[in-house]
Amino acid sequence: YARSDRFYIKKFEDETNLRCHLLIDHSKSMGYGTTGYSKAQYAGTLAATLGYFLFNQGDAVGLATFDDQIRDYLPARNRPGYLRRLMLALEALPEGQATDLGPALQRIAQMLTKRGLIVLISDLLTSIDQLESDLGYLCASGHDVVMFNVLDPAELSFDFDSPALFRDIESGRNRYVDPAAAQAEYKRRLTEHLDKVASVCRSLGIDYHLFTTDRPFDLALLDFLMDRMHRRKRIRRRGGSIGGTNA
Repeated sequence: YARSDRFYIKKFEDETNLRCHLLIDHSKSMGYGTTGYSKAQYAGTLAATLGYFLFNQGDAVGLATFDDQIRDYLPARNRPGYLRRLMLALEALPEGQATDLGPALQRIAQMLTKRGLIVLISDLLTSIDQLESDLGYLCASGHDVVMFNVLDPAELSFDFDSPALFRDIESGRNRYVDPAAAQAEYKRRLTEHLDKVASVCRSLGIDYHLFTTDRPFDLALLDFLMDRMHRRKRIRRRGGSIGGTNA
């Protein structure tokens, strides 16, 4: 494992010269967690690890946190002391409102005038109807976009013991639910939602990854690096290129 880990990291170093923008969803739903990590903490650690790696190989790294608007923004830079600013910004906990990707992503797309790698980390618990246009803002300028869809395992299994009041974190509304009766329908709808998310990403050329917060960070990032290398090989065989790697 360690040898393969080093191989993919070295290949990633050899083939990238990036301006990377880390976009982190800080809406209220990202504060949920049952594994010792909230989704926001997991997302922040993923972003910090990837940012540290890229920064130390000489790439410029930037950050934006958002809910229905941009909360923090640091442009992509690589200079002394800048990594610490990024790490401090990533420590902030989500205090935002409901997930509404459109306004924030449209504004971010307007701000990022030079092509680069965009890593968007979100639970994507938002309306699927607007998702294609929302994500399209980022793809329109030729950015290479990667999506890390982060969920808590309990959100996938809905494996709760007894009927209870469930609170919608973003709307604040409560609803009495019997998990045993609702589980099958809940899982069907969530699977349908995730399939649609993956389909939208494929249609836009977005590199999509689904992570749960019980997956070790190193394995999650190794999955990403391996997939990137395989994706590059497929594109080269077709004679194409991945946008933004020369930015």
